[in-house]
Amino acid sequence: MLLIILIVVLAALKYLEVGPLVNLSWWWIAALFAVAFVWFEFIERMLGLDKRKAHEQLEKARKDRVAKAFKKK
Repeated sequence: MLLIILIVVLAALKYLEVGPLVNLSWWWIAALFAVAFVWFEFIERMLGLDKRKAHEQLEKARKDRVAKAFKKK
C-alpha cells in the first residue's frame, strides 16, 4: 500500500510540475504503476503473502471472539 501512495504522490507532483520532477518522463511514472500492478497481482500471490495476511486477520478475529465470550463480567 505504501508503494501505491508513493506512486500517486509522485504522479501528482509530476502533474503539478513541482521540483525536480518537471523533467521526469511520464514513462517512469507509468513504469512504477506497472511494477505495482505486477507486484500485487502476481508476485504477492506467488509468495503467498495475500493468504498469510487474510489468515492473520481471521486468526485475530477468532481470538477476539474467544476473549469476548470468556470475558468475566
